[in-house]
Amino acid sequence: MTGVLLWITVVLVGVVALLVAVRLRSRATASPDLRAASRALELVGSAVPPLRHGLDRESAAVALPPLRRLLATDGVALLGPDGEVLGADGPAGRHAAEITGAATEAAASGRRSVVRLALCGSTDCTAARALLQPLVVAGRPAGVLAVLAGSSVGPHLVTATDECARFVSGQLELAGADSARADLARAEARALRAQISPHFVYNSLATIAAFVRSDPDRARDLLLDFADYTRYSFRSAGDFTTLADELGNIDRYLALERARFGDRLQVRLRISPEVLGVVMPFLAVQPLVENAVRHGLADRPDGGTVTIEAADVGADCVISVEDDGIGMDPATVGVHDAGETHVGLGNVDDRLRAVFGEDYGLVVETAPGAGTKVVLRVPKFAPGVRVD
Repeated sequence: MTGVLLWITVVLVGVVALLVAVRLRSRATASPDLRAASRALELVGSAVPPLRHGLDRESAAVALPPLRRLLATDGVALLGPDGEVLGADGPAGRHAAEITGAATEAAASGRRSVVRLALCGSTDCTAARALLQPLVVAGRPAGVLAVLAGSSVGPHLVTATDECARFVSGQLELAGADSARADLARAEARALRAQISPHFVYNSLATIAAFVRSDPDRARDLLLDFADYTRYSFRSAGDFTTLADELGNIDRYLALERARFGDRLQVRLRISPEVLGVVMPFLAVQPLVENAVRHGLADRPDGGTVTIEAADVGADCVISVEDDGIGMDPATVGVHDAGETHVGLGNVDDRLRAVFGEDYGLVVETAPGAGTKVVLRVPKFAPGVRVD
């Protein structure tokens, strides 16, 4: 019996050893391919950030070195649709000036072409041909990727150049989409400024005037709050702000409204200090507070309470604005509804989604007589989102 067990053990050890040897051999065989793939992905990743800002001299200077290493040629160049040389890299980069006319034709036709280069006699340059691959974005010429190669332009280089140009075109198209979203966000921010209620302005000035004789010190403080509120709301610098600055302006708004409503308006704040520096679209929270006061409390004889919370939740900052006012029918609530009830909410929802993606928008919880709660999430860190 012991001999049988020993025999079985020897067989199992042999099988395991064979499997390990096969796996190690497979891993050793595949490792050069894996290393090459990893290197290619690393080079592609290096070219992404500059191209996401569009095609110009600055982005070309940063993107071309990794693209040349990826294509393994003596030189590469990026040219505009009009043939302007935006940048070149490698010993053969000096030839870019020779191909401006051919690049213009390639961009206009949308067809790949090969151009003969003049021999420069330099010992570090073997380029004799330029492979010109048009860059197309949204059906329009965006430029040309030029690969400066030897006398033989093989099918592998053509395929690699085609895929590289497709990648560059894709990044430029994303850059255009980012720019369009940024333009939309700026336009919507301007529209939101225009929606600042003239009734609020009139009521604030009337409240301040009422305090001029009875309490001139408070009238002066309220006038300063009003000036700072309007300065922030109508500022022209930057599309983004910090939560701290947004809350600062909300505090000025609430000071003016408390002067008007007195004890009818109560405010509760629960703000985590960790999220005060979070960057968000300008005027993202303030309209939520204004709606809570205007539509949640203003029509209640006994007033009510507005609660503002900002919590640190993993990778996000979660902000909520809640009132215990009259509430609304959930079936009729939609942040994109037109009309006075949702002034500014659709605008904020659109801008959040445009900047951070479809996962970030407003969530409205309400019921008749149960108040209204609006919740938004903002990532604590997002590429390209910063205060200028």
